[in-house]
Amino acid sequence: MTSPRSSEVDRRAEWTVVLEEMEGEVIDAERSIRGNRAEEIAAWGRRMEDWVPPSSLGPLPMDLRERAARLLQHQLAVAEELVERITQSQRQRDLAARMAYRPRPVAAFVDRAL
Repeated sequence: MTSPRSSEVDRRAEWTVVLEEMEGEVIDAERSIRGNRAEEIAAWGRRMEDWVPPSSLGPLPMDLRERAARLLQHQLAVAEELVERITQSQRQRDLAARMAYRPRPVAAFVDRAL
């Protein structure tokens, strides 16, 4: 039988691993943005599923709440930057498409003696 203290220590350790994984993902997303890697940025933008903590984790330990709150703020800031980059990229693609399909002026030469 596990003691309540042992269970609390296990829960804290599990939450610590989960938070570290999430922090790693945010850092990876930031690297994609900083590296101007368009395909990676687009891939981050396609990730639409919300994170749902595994039911086995239990409630977040009190001593990890501040860390989790900072992580959430960091995630939100990176998500906002991703949206901005994706929007910027779409605008650039739209502009390039309009320029590519616009009729180009045809040079006209008149062959006359002056």
